[in-house]
Amino acid sequence: MERPVKFEHNQFVGDKRTQVVYDVDALEGEDEALIEELMLAETYLCFGPDTLPEARNRGYHLFRKQRALHES
Repeated sequence: MERPVKFEHNQFVGDKRTQVVYDVDALEGEDEALIEELMLAETYLCFGPDTLPEARNRGYHLFRKQRALHES
């Protein structure tokens, strides 16, 4: 997926409503609508630094379909 204009420099974008973070670079085609809906709802959040550990530090959990990609 191409990164949203507001987040062109961010790989990880969070949804404040669900506390889910998405790795935008690794989203599959069928899940791109999730980010589009998130942008329309304006309930998004980026993290500084733009890392998964920072998102987790703020209480966000990775989108279920992407967990296998980021297991460590």
